[in-house]
Amino acid sequence: MRAQSEACGTEIISQTVAKVDLKSKPFKYWLHPMGDDEEIEEEEHTADSIIIATGAKARRLDLPGETKYWGNGVSACAVCDGSLPIFRDQPLVVIGGGDSAVEEALYLTKKAKKVTVLVRRDKLRAGRTNARRLTTHPKIEIKYNTSPVEIKGDEGKTGLMTELVIKNTVTKEEQTIEAKGLFYAVGHDPATGLFKDQLDMDEDGYLITTPGEGKTSIEGVFAAGDVQDKRYRQAITSAGKYTFRDPSSSKRSPTLHILTSCTGSGCVAALEAEKWLAEQDDSVDNELETENQAEKSQVNGVVPEYRSNPLL
Repeated sequence: MRAQSEACGTEIISQTVAKVDLKSKPFKYWLHPMGDDEEIEEEEHTADSIIIATGAKARRLDLPGETKYWGNGVSACAVCDGSLPIFRDQPLVVIGGGDSAVEEALYLTKKAKKVTVLVRRDKLRAGRTNARRLTTHPKIEIKYNTSPVEIKGDEGKTGLMTELVIKNTVTKEEQTIEAKGLFYAVGHDPATGLFKDQLDMDEDGYLITTPGEGKTSIEGVFAAGDVQDKRYRQAITSAGKYTFRDPSSSKRSPTLHILTSCTGSGCVAALEAEKWLAEQDDSVDNELETENQAEKSQVNGVVPEYRSNPLL
């Protein structure tokens, strides 16, 4: 994917964006030095348009053993990790009571021996249809009013999770259950801190965009992926800076900067950003008009140049 992007002229910068200024055009942003998220480089970078695709981070519960067994049995993405050999035909646990938790649990039933869903309240938050699918599945057990307490497993650097201590929040009774995997489905936090007080967000911090267009509250700034989408996730990760026009041109080329990950909505945002950049630059030919002129030339007996291409 990286090679394909670079072959299309993308410049990939593997550094973290430290701050942005969207108050005036061109937009400005600054980077952290490589490997240092405290300092900020003095160099100022500019962009004519920006696509924000910084994603959303899965919430953790900070349980004892969580850090030790993260990646060795503990995960926040069943779709990403559920097919790993360590989970195959094993007892697994999902924490959460919403639609995401239901989807994670149902997906895991294809791989697991059994899936236990821990719901910290006395009922599911999931929709009626999803709740029915969960409660009627033969490989799923639901434990209501139950919270995780501690993650246990093999000792050593590469030790795997083997057990989970759980607690009934009503009776206060604790028990240890066999669990070779634990999947969190307790929500996400969008990575939008950089844009606070600059772009419109909802009550949860997700960027507000125009449906189907990816446009934010500032003209020329677009958003894609989890950062503006609470429902559909699992982005294809990419990053870079895209030069919209031929860099060999003597005229300053508008640039489109993409701040980390994109999904299918990334394609929408990219197309909208490209269209917006074209509208800002009068020297960019209108493709539709060019195509119409080609059709007129063909009618008049003049064959467009591309028609003579032996590959077509």
